Amino acid sequence: MAAPRAVWKGFMKVGSVSCGVKIVAATSETSKIHFRILNRKDGLPVKSAYVDEETGETVEAEGQVKGLETGKNEFIQIEPDEIKALKLTSQHTLEIDEFVPVSEIDTRYLEKPYYLIPADKASAEAFNVLREAMKNKRVAARSCVVLFQRGREVIIQPFGKGMLLTELRNHNEMVSEATVFEGLKKQGYDPDLLEIASLLIDKKATKFDPSKFEDTYEDALIAMIDAKRKGKKLPKAAPTPRENVIDLADVLRKSLAKEGITAKSGKQKKRKSA
Repeated sequence: MAAPRAVWKGFMKVGSVSCGVKIVAATSETSKIHFRILNRKDGLPVKSAYVDEETGETVEAEGQVKGLETGKNEFIQIEPDEIKALKLTSQHTLEIDEFVPVSEIDTRYLEKPYYLIPADKASAEAFNVLREAMKNKRVAARSCVVLFQRGREVIIQPFGKGMLLTELRNHNEMVSEATVFEGLKKQGYDPDLLEIASLLIDKKATKFDPSKFEDTYEDALIAMIDAKRKGKKLPKAAPTPRENVIDLADVLRKSLAKEGITAKSGKQKKRKSA
């Protein structure tokens, strides 16, 4: 299998030290099902087009330009060259001016991952030294890179033999938790229930293993398409879950019993296997 193509090539620079690096996509959509839009009458594909709102005529690519609406039917036209001139970040340099503790990274801001690798053998030594130093210090590098014609804030962390570069969401994109949690009040709880819940968590503790993740929607699509292709009856839809008022204590104790754990007189003990 051929190595994935780099989406960016340039230099990573820390002070007076620099090395050639490449950015490679860490995600792929090739395994996803992609639908085409068809004409229901003849079953043939249709294509989208930009149409002038007033004349109804199709506007070809060379006649299109970005516009910002400033009032009713009033727009400022923005040319591609004007946008390119705004780039404040070098298109070919990952300039690193600061490092942050990995433990302080707010995961809400992490958006899209990429792999960062040396561009060539000559760059490998400097790259590896920097990666190991970051690993030992448990820090990540902060930088900005131009990807797909746009400057993007990124965080860079040691990852295996290379590094992981992750796009960051901007602060103004985030909804403050204070606005969501504002109406929540601190509530008490039964210590016995807390202990039961803790035992249940311990029983089901495992390692983070993405290979076990399932895309149930994609699996259902595949099953449905396979049935249509073979002319078979379509799979039944999953039943809608019923909404019930539950007794938390009763549910937790039943869950413990199902996992082979018993609770006695407020003290929970693991049942010995026969």
